[in-house]
Amino acid sequence: MMSLVLTLVARRDTTTLDAATIALARDCVESTHPHTVLSPEEAVDLPCNADAASRLPALLDALAGKAVDAVLTHQAARRKLLLVSDMDSTIVDNETLDDLATHAGIGEKIAAITARSMNGELDFATALKERVALLKGLPDSLLEKAWQDVKLNEGARTLVQTMRANGAYTALVSGGFTFFTSRVAQLCGFQTNHANTLLAAQGLLTGQTGQPILGPDTKLELLTTLAQQHRLAPEQTLAIGDGANDLPMLKAAGLGLAFFAKPIVRQAITAQINHTSLRTALFAQGYAASHFVGE
Repeated sequence: MMSLVLTLVARRDTTTLDAATIALARDCVESTHPHTVLSPEEAVDLPCNADAASRLPALLDALAGKAVDAVLTHQAARRKLLLVSDMDSTIVDNETLDDLATHAGIGEKIAAITARSMNGELDFATALKERVALLKGLPDSLLEKAWQDVKLNEGARTLVQTMRANGAYTALVSGGFTFFTSRVAQLCGFQTNHANTLLAAQGLLTGQTGQPILGPDTKLELLTTLAQQHRLAPEQTLAIGDGANDLPMLKAAGLGLAFFAKPIVRQAITAQINHTSLRTALFAQGYAASHFVGE
């Protein structure tokens, strides 16, 4: 009985999903079922039996060196009705606090702390306090300068708008700051956004944040609370993130996707996007490219 679906997605700007790669995947997971094309030469669905999960590591090894992602999902409840996504290095191709620090001339110092935090080497709240303290006395106009650097990752707007058009509720959550999440949420169409507040007085940053600090536990709580509010089972939820502070929500979601994630996240989360774009989060739910909204 078919219970799983293997979704193969090729990075469309550098390669194509050819018949040989599809055949390789079919052999690795021992599927005898016909595949469904989601996007010509870019993405296909391959129905599999339950034991395909044990063969996924071998498939990933076989795909090494190819710009192809392979995501295994359950056929039941494939289309998620709740999206909770991290912002920095997920929805946007930035670490916004690092960008802010760069404009302040202390980029390397703060980026080093960010890297350790995202790799799980530092407690998130402690790392955030240390970084924000370094901003004390700087003009809050630097926030606007950092905003000019923000760039949406490919597929971000399409992911949000397609899921919304199909009845999903969408939330942006970040250990960063509401100054950025509110604007990114508006750009993409997220229905709500949650982040920390960077405090300022008389045009200068105070070196402090509002309390309580939004960290990994808060991200998990948001996922759980929104699912309850919308009367959704865990398997109907999707979470996407890249850092250690995303791990609790990624593990709790029906589908937790690690997006170009830090090593500690890739070790813990099976479903990964390492080569392609956020479009893959739609393909993994069974959406064909012809049904995407917002492109």
